[in-house]
Amino acid sequence: MNKPFLLISITIFFLISSCKKDTFITSADASIDFSSDSLYFDTVFTSAGSITGWVKVFNPNNQKLLLSGIRLMGGNNSSFKINIDGSAGIESNNIELAAHDSLYIFVSVYINPTAANLAFILRDSIRVAFNGNEKYIQLSAWGQNAHFLKNQIISTNTTWTNDRPYVILGGLQVDSNATLMIQEGCRIYVHADAPILVAGTLLAQGDKYDSTRIIFQSDRLDEPYAGYPGSWPGIYFSTSSRDNHFTFAVVKNAYQGLVVQDPAANANPKLTLDQCVIDNIYNEGILGIQSSIEATNCLVTNCGSNIVLGYGGSYHFINCTVASYSNSYVQHLLPVLTLANYIMQGSNTIIAPLNSIFTNCIFWGDNGTVDDEVQVFKQGANPVFNVLFDYCLFKTKSAPSGFDTLNLILNLDPKFQTIDNQKRIYDFHLGDNSPAAGSGTGTGAPTIDLDGNPRSLINTDIGAYQKQ
Repeated sequence: MNKPFLLISITIFFLISSCKKDTFITSADASIDFSSDSLYFDTVFTSAGSITGWVKVFNPNNQKLLLSGIRLMGGNNSSFKINIDGSAGIESNNIELAAHDSLYIFVSVYINPTAANLAFILRDSIRVAFNGNEKYIQLSAWGQNAHFLKNQIISTNTTWTNDRPYVILGGLQVDSNATLMIQEGCRIYVHADAPILVAGTLLAQGDKYDSTRIIFQSDRLDEPYAGYPGSWPGIYFSTSSRDNHFTFAVVKNAYQGLVVQDPAANANPKLTLDQCVIDNIYNEGILGIQSSIEATNCLVTNCGSNIVLGYGGSYHFINCTVASYSNSYVQHLLPVLTLANYIMQGSNTIIAPLNSIFTNCIFWGDNGTVDDEVQVFKQGANPVFNVLFDYCLFKTKSAPSGFDTLNLILNLDPKFQTIDNQKRIYDFHLGDNSPAAGSGTGTGAPTIDLDGNPRSLINTDIGAYQKQ
């Protein structure tokens, strides 16, 4: 074969290939692919706005494909709305899709409120028609009515029941003369712009079962946002706040979990935590500023900085597990416990008395950059500085100094049940042969653990869970 003939053959081949791609495939054997054949929207609260998802429609054929129609089958009465490559409406016809090209269908769902208290499921579908064929994308959304509180100020004693979830928009304030009591089983979903500010008293009275615990979390329940830390501001207890008590409560995915400021107004702790979980917080899980906190059987995990107690104060932690592991959401770069008797104001160091006792507690971290998981800082020669770690297990590179210790277990992995950083699966129950099992001291309280199971009063386990 001579070169001129070869060049002519190649030219003819490319011309034919180009013409083929510019023509429509009309056979019923043509195919289309979807990135997913279904879209599921997890809990969407009625009247709280819409959530958007998308599906990609792909033409795998070597020729152009004419989509005769894409239609939302529920029409104008559907709770779903679609947008086809930038064009909103219930239907779009005669859409040309080039060979090996694709388009996006964006889907949003908005649920109108009803009088019903029960959760419900909405369904619809999108039909994609081509060459006499029809393929469907199934749509479903789990909806639920809720109590919506926008820029709400609670100025009188108020009780929340668990008949519906509570969605906080714009912020919630508990006035200095008011008490908000939250009953077991309540779910509180908080928007990104909505801090919970407590100048009075907040009582969260949950119970040990999953259905009866009280949960504070973001109102974004759709993936991937459902697991993001920093999704809502957190709960703040101001100077006048007093006698706050959380039992079997969960606080998660906030920017700061619990911030407790200034001393208590009476002899009681400003915040008492029993069997509580603070998890996946972007910054401090618990931040105490010259305040008073008592915590028993609590789990403070995977926060940017799990517990920070500064400018003195009075703190008592019993049988708590405080642990962090770097994952794709939160990097473990700071100690799980930082304790100090001072605060910096500009160039000035201000000192306050510090009284802290930690009994039967675990302070552990891994997969990060921290060597000393407990760091205690003292300024001044004569202020009250009483810090005791009693029957605790923690990770440290430096020998503990500057504070009192009794019966410490140092640098022995607590052997939690399951730690999978890649999948973000964490079970902080004690596994087999854990050095924390049976290594604690009897305190007389608490008599149950974080699961509500009985706790041995003699040689109790260290940490929030009693091995059963």
